[in-house]
Amino acid sequence: MSVAEDLRRRAADWIAADPDPATRAELGALLEAGDEAALHERFDRPLRFGTAGLRARLGAGPARMNRAVVRRTTAGLCRVIAARGPGAATRGLVVGHDARHGSAAFAADVAEVAAALSVRVRLLATALPTPLCAFALRHFGAEAAVVVTASHNPAQDNGYKVYAADGAQVIPPEDEAISRAAEAAAPPPAGPACGVEVVDEQALIRAYTDRCLALVQPGGPRDLSVVYTPLHGVGGAVFPGLLAAAGFPAPAVVAAQATPDPDFPTVAFPNPEEPGALDLALALGEARGADIVLANDPDADRLALAVRDGRTGGLVVLSGDQLGVLLAEHVLARTSGPDRLVATTIVSSSLLGALAAEAGVAYVETLTGFKWIVRAAQRRPGHRLVFGYEEALGFCIGDAVADKDGLSAALVAAEMAAEAKAAGASLLDRLDALEARLGVHLTSQLSLRREVGRAADEMAGILDAWRVAPPSALGGDAVTEVRDLRAGGSELPPTDALVLRLGENGRVTLRPSGTEAKVKFYFEATTPPPGPGGLLAARSAARTRLRSWEAAVAARSAS
Repeated sequence: MSVAEDLRRRAADWIAADPDPATRAELGALLEAGDEAALHERFDRPLRFGTAGLRARLGAGPARMNRAVVRRTTAGLCRVIAARGPGAATRGLVVGHDARHGSAAFAADVAEVAAALSVRVRLLATALPTPLCAFALRHFGAEAAVVVTASHNPAQDNGYKVYAADGAQVIPPEDEAISRAAEAAAPPPAGPACGVEVVDEQALIRAYTDRCLALVQPGGPRDLSVVYTPLHGVGGAVFPGLLAAAGFPAPAVVAAQATPDPDFPTVAFPNPEEPGALDLALALGEARGADIVLANDPDADRLALAVRDGRTGGLVVLSGDQLGVLLAEHVLARTSGPDRLVATTIVSSSLLGALAAEAGVAYVETLTGFKWIVRAAQRRPGHRLVFGYEEALGFCIGDAVADKDGLSAALVAAEMAAEAKAAGASLLDRLDALEARLGVHLTSQLSLRREVGRAADEMAGILDAWRVAPPSALGGDAVTEVRDLRAGGSELPPTDALVLRLGENGRVTLRPSGTEAKVKFYFEATTPPPGPGGLLAARSAARTRLRSWEAAVAARSAS
């Protein structure tokens, strides 16, 4: 049998089992047109669990997000649950979704398949933030949860996150077991969902709000002018009420981005990290003279913050690393005990490690992804995670949600800003003080986007080229160590990443994105503690080195 015949057979088999007439027609058109390249792209590399579950462009076939993939994956998940015994199936599954194209239909498919396989289902029928569903899993004592979301990805994408019984996203080997069960099983049963329990969402939001309120001091400063945007996502259903419950004035919400819209019409990418994504919010913040601007991504598990600069009067957007270390300092000042632990990832700033050493608390670096961060205490028995973050605007405070949570983080950020304002200072002043005593830790990123159809090969090729022939120097700084993380080690599982050390005060880490078609380079330039008087010079020197490394990487990538 030729490759073409085999491909045609696979496509025909998929069409026969696909419950969606739209994606059946899409594959049928490709077969009729003889578009073998497009068929290979859809069938050669079926979706696999990555940094945050399954995530891909909407479309037909096992390499795209569609109803057939959702149903098969859910059947695999339910069979893994059933294998744990009747108690696991009774504890069941929580199902939630965001407001993206296809999300509601996919969530209905998850509920239908699970119910047909005798797994109890609790369904959040409304499009709600991912952290709320993650909270619901442990709130109800469920065995697992599924959230249909592509988080901050472009509008044409969707995704499927699976949470384990401990409240965190699944990791190997559990995700691999789900994939194997999905591939080995017959197509899941079709038919109306029976016995699906629709969650009382307002009661759930109240319970979540109560847990979040425990993160802030009652009666603390609340004089704060806030602008907020959910970036066309679902955060607006929860965050304004959360802020009000804590006693803050109502935020001014960016009107053009207040209502969920799966097309994200005002932004090129619905990611608060992307240039231009915060333009409308910053403009409203300037017009209203707001103290801070808060932005969630579309499923509200990430947070961006802009603060008023007392020196220039303008709004300054903090990086994920800057906000992360400020939140960490705030949390450590509010907590106590020798069992405290803070954690971040191998691509985030090392300033959190310096802060942890100063505070005398345990510190762990993990692989990228909150499924690793929230389990950091497993590597330090007897400790509890009080704060975790990743540079990509993900933050976890306390234990209400075992994942990144842009809503509770926004509430704590508001408290932090209000306290600074009441003291006649700004969060930038606090950042200055941190770096003056612990050293400048300047970070930046460079991303190389790739076409979706060839992304896997191209990203692997970029990493391999750096492995085979790493540079001896970048921007005038010698590369003193090349660490390949494919073999794991130093408490880390194997991962496709490479770390280049540049002298004693610099590093570049490169890895393929686990959620988008791009390779990411992470840069960090550090200095010894400069003291208040040497801060500007130290930042200037670190910035010069950082820019030279970025230019060297860009030049190599273009060649």
